[in-house]
Amino acid sequence: MLRRLAPALLTVLVVALGVTALAARPPQGVPQRTADFVVLAGIAGLRWEDVDPQSTPTLWRMAQDGSIGSLSVRSAHRPTCPVDGWLTLGAGSFAAWNGSRSAGGCPPAGVAVEQPDGIGANLPDQESVVQYNQQRLPWGTMPGSLSESVRCSVAVGPGAAVAAARPFGRVDRYAAGLPADPRALLGSCVLSIVDLGMVDGTDPVARAEAARAADAQLARVLAARPPRSLVLVAGISDTAQPSRLHVAVADGPGWERGWLTSASTGRDGYLQLVDLAPTALAALGRPMPDRLFLGRPAVSTGGRPADLTEAINAPADADREAAAQRSVSGRFFTLLAGLQVLLAIAVLPLLRRARPHAGPAGPTRAPARVVAVVELLLVAAALTVPAALLADAVPWWRGEHSGWIFAGVTALLVAAGTAAVRFVPGYAGTLGPFGAVAGLTTLVVGLDVLTGARLQLNGVVGYSALQGGRYSGLGTVGLGVFLAGALLSGGWLAQRVHRTWRPAVMVAVGGLAVVVVGSPYLGADPVGAIALTAGLSVAAAISAGGWLTISRLAWATMAALAVGIGFAVVDLRRPAAERGSLGRFLSAVGDGTGGFTVHRSSTANFETLVNSPLTVLALAGGLLVWFALLQPWGGLTRLFGIYPAVRAALAGTAVAAVLGGVLDGAALDIAGAAAAVVVPMAALASLRVLGHAADRTRPVGGRTRDDGAADDSGFGGDGPAGGGDGPTGGGGPLGAGHPRPISGPPAGPPGKVGRPPNPATPAERAPDDPAEPMLDAPAAPAQRPADPSEADPSDTAPTVARPPRQVTRSSTEIAAP
Repeated sequence: MLRRLAPALLTVLVVALGVTALAARPPQGVPQRTADFVVLAGIAGLRWEDVDPQSTPTLWRMAQDGSIGSLSVRSAHRPTCPVDGWLTLGAGSFAAWNGSRSAGGCPPAGVAVEQPDGIGANLPDQESVVQYNQQRLPWGTMPGSLSESVRCSVAVGPGAAVAAARPFGRVDRYAAGLPADPRALLGSCVLSIVDLGMVDGTDPVARAEAARAADAQLARVLAARPPRSLVLVAGISDTAQPSRLHVAVADGPGWERGWLTSASTGRDGYLQLVDLAPTALAALGRPMPDRLFLGRPAVSTGGRPADLTEAINAPADADREAAAQRSVSGRFFTLLAGLQVLLAIAVLPLLRRARPHAGPAGPTRAPARVVAVVELLLVAAALTVPAALLADAVPWWRGEHSGWIFAGVTALLVAAGTAAVRFVPGYAGTLGPFGAVAGLTTLVVGLDVLTGARLQLNGVVGYSALQGGRYSGLGTVGLGVFLAGALLSGGWLAQRVHRTWRPAVMVAVGGLAVVVVGSPYLGADPVGAIALTAGLSVAAAISAGGWLTISRLAWATMAALAVGIGFAVVDLRRPAAERGSLGRFLSAVGDGTGGFTVHRSSTANFETLVNSPLTVLALAGGLLVWFALLQPWGGLTRLFGIYPAVRAALAGTAVAAVLGGVLDGAALDIAGAAAAVVVPMAALASLRVLGHAADRTRPVGGRTRDDGAADDSGFGGDGPAGGGDGPTGGGGPLGAGHPRPISGPPAGPPGKVGRPPNPATPAERAPDDPAEPMLDAPAAPAQRPADPSEADPSDTAPTVARPPRQVTRSSTEIAAP
């Protein structure tokens, strides 16, 4: 009964862990009304390196008293040109101005603004802009949503007119520039949007002059601001390639001396351009539009250094790191993919020559030193991505040759990690390096997530704030590496215990990984947690041996679906502004706009599949496994037969990585990151298991191990001739409950010796699996005691004396060699 209930109990446990991790959310205070007026002042291209007490004294004082942050200016096009930035500000969602543009360039900056009555203005191109964003772009953005949410708005300057224009093109109140006394204009409506100019170019002197002119205009705005008002200053866009992080400052009641953040970023000191519109409405106490903004209202958090110079240096340094990350990341993954492909090619002849042949004809084994060097290279390859993640603890981006500094730091960390694995106890065993690498990988990524994922933000193997996709938690590469390390660690640990406990060990280790990935406090990736749940369920189902039967697959599928449905139900019960990605997608499906999300996801999958170097890693790893490691000479099939928990971990990793990539719009990136760790370890373990194929046990006393250690656990282990999991064992490919074949030795009670295996067919055992040993050579047959009183109680059959059998041989038989 317990065996029948075990799958159901494990499924319930996985579901409970998954739903608990996904449903719990950090407390989010509802933004309260803090102002009667809001003034949004935009300066295209303004970065924190342009702000100093001499050139921008007004902005410096404003940053001293208010809250600051780094602004990601992502829009529907890249780069975000000034007109795209203003349009995105007014839409509260990713938008872009229609019109032709060169590759990586911006359209002409001129925007037609008509003033038929001298009070307001009209944008004649607004209708075509709305159609372009609604029909041609995948976001379904409605330009002018911010101005539609208030009764009256003011625009100063052409850029501000783009942001303040309603969907039909009308600007309520418009002025081409600030009047001599702007008090009446800024106080005429609750929302004012002001274009303060542009800071452009790479010449430091020219940028300083432009910043000084914009700061002088800002001083006039602050002098004329209405009472009880919130002033938001933002570097509204890029002005050229490449993209950069920009200035965001909020000054008003309730925004004193803090970091700006929002629920869309989840990280202190970071804000998105699409967050400004909901921030303005929340500060005014106005309801959000029916079609939700993509952005979330900003809030001010504590923890900012008291020294303003030190506080400003943090976002400025983040901008430099993000810029360096963009140039180094592509080269790193391209080089990693190339090196791993070359290493896979180098492993092929070693696999061919690894297994000893009984006959005189056969390839000679590779020299032991060559095999040892290749094994260390495989360990180094598997540790490269975790080492690159750890390298971001060193400020390599501040040097003149940042790429070379990063390469040197990563190489040192890879060498240190490889040495640690090499000298770890148990390295000589088949699964020694496998377990060490998996544990080290899980430890590095897990500790980073538990401490706020600081190494992944703007990291080479993390995610960039410039891309605007993620600002906290686990990124695509981090998710792939972490789920691979967690499931492989679970498989290695499960192999160390009796097979009846293996599913529980897999669930315990993998369940913790699901909590880390899915918790909004930690990994903040609900889609990744659902995919990991599916992979964990598959791994737990087959960790005790046997095939992935229909019933086991059904339990695994039920667990993944139950986690997804449970989280969806909890997420849909939250207020609309607090829902996660899954809840917002289901809401969009309900109101008929879910097609935009599906289109965006499919487009992202295709672009990533075609352009990412991780696709090469995933495909190369799959080809190596299918056409080499899984062949009879490859050793992986033999490894699977001897170590069923390892087979389960690898199968679960493949399921979780592929499913997570498809659902998360990352194509094969997650699978490629997982393959960077899994495939080298699978190749190394295959080399080891082939090298141990002809090992023999050395009898020492009674039961023995092939490594010379005494073994008293009896038959019934996992191996080709054992009663457990193996090619001919009762728990091998024929299934955990399949009867033992006639050729295998019967399982005896603990400490007793059953019938020895056939001396002509030595059996292999797992040299580093003390829980279930196997014999590789015929053991001496058990001797029946001469005294009947010393006989084994299990031997109940009577002893019958027989005369010795006479054997007669012919002369020909005697002469035969």
